[in-house]
Amino acid sequence: MSELDQAVRAVVRDCLGVREGEDVLVVCNPATQGLGERLRAEAQSVGAEGVLSVMAERASHAAEPPAPIAVAMVASDVILAPTVQSLSHTAARKAATEAGVRVATLPGVTEEMLARLMSADMEGLRRKGRAIAEVLTAGSQAQITCPNGSDLTIGLEGRTGIPDAGELTGPGAFGNLPCGEGFIAPVEGTTEGRLVVDGTIATVGLGDEPVELVVQRGHLVSATGERGERLMELLTAAGPGGTNVAELGIGTNEKAILSGEILEDEKLLGTAHVAFGASAAIGGTVQVPIHLDCLVTKPDVTVDGELVVRNGVLVV
Repeated sequence: MSELDQAVRAVVRDCLGVREGEDVLVVCNPATQGLGERLRAEAQSVGAEGVLSVMAERASHAAEPPAPIAVAMVASDVILAPTVQSLSHTAARKAATEAGVRVATLPGVTEEMLARLMSADMEGLRRKGRAIAEVLTAGSQAQITCPNGSDLTIGLEGRTGIPDAGELTGPGAFGNLPCGEGFIAPVEGTTEGRLVVDGTIATVGLGDEPVELVVQRGHLVSATGERGERLMELLTAAGPGGTNVAELGIGTNEKAILSGEILEDEKLLGTAHVAFGASAAIGGTVQVPIHLDCLVTKPDVTVDGELVVRNGVLVV
């Protein structure tokens, strides 16, 4: 069995626990149809009813799927979404989760990436993901600093941290695959300061120069350079909520490498990412058709003054 076959098997059988008689919907785009068919066939092999639905690419991450797919999502037992643009932060995904559907989104995934990242120590990922989620849940304020000059404070009071560690067998479970992070939706209007992004910006990609982001009262107000300009264009096109600080995440996957694809890069062990746009699907209140993550590769992250990450090394 190839590494890819092992990864597909792990996704369907272990992470999502697909069972005989269940309805499994695989949502993909033409570019990811090959992997979508592999996932559908694996679900079929355990006795589930596997259905493949191919849709056109969306305009952005968090843009809604077509209405017929949204209806099918709520009617399924399990959803697998190896799409180019993420369905994670859509109202359709949130409605499916609230209906008890188990959902794994795989935005931007490649076959090579899936095979490599799913070979990580899954028990280790689960331990680290839970530890980060617990710290974030218990905390009232996080702070990100870095050698490039980041100094960002983020309000967390009353919000719940979420481990993304491939444990998706319970009713209404939701996560990314490949997995490997702990994350939280910050309290709207509380984030202040500067974040210097030296890694990937979702949709915009990697660049030679870091991008300095300035955040005031929970919204991104300026961003430097060509990548920053493009980020601001994408976010502001979604309306006032597009610049909302939507997520703080910390990567836990030792198999991840900096690739320019945010699905992988945000999982890099010891990195931190801050996302802008939609947060309603992960415990916030903002629903807009965009969600873009921005990566800092060697941060210090503290929660209520206690170190969680030191210079890119996870310490919890």
